[in-house]
Amino acid sequence: MSAIQDDIEARLAQTDPDVEVLLAEVVGGGLVRLFIDRPGGVTLDLCEHVTNHLGSVREHYALEVSSPGAERPLSKPEHFRRFVGRRARVRTRDHLPDGRRTVTGELLEATDDAVTVGADTGVVSIAYADIHRSNLLGD
Repeated sequence: MSAIQDDIEARLAQTDPDVEVLLAEVVGGGLVRLFIDRPGGVTLDLCEHVTNHLGSVREHYALEVSSPGAERPLSKPEHFRRFVGRRARVRTRDHLPDGRRTVTGELLEATDDAVTVGADTGVVSIAYADIHRSNLLGD
């Protein structure tokens, strides 16, 4: 998880504890892309509320706030655990032993340290620290 995500989560926890930060990433150096969720779903009003609440982030970056959509980002062990049995794409920071950087398949297990993916080429366990980005695949 990034420092910007930690900061945004801390800010929202104080005022909007039901809002879950799924992913906050700096894109191109000047944009923060923020994916949020909450029980009952994400509305345009909620996105606007979150945007307005994060004025300190907007002082340094353009801010894009949106719902997770069908290809929901996965950035924490609890996200992976929640979706065991679903298909996902996991992109790693460095090449895996077989030379790939992307693994696509069923999430088989999610421990506190790693996620296990059943891919067409076999079962792969990837430490969270080695994951660059991951998301569910739409049905």
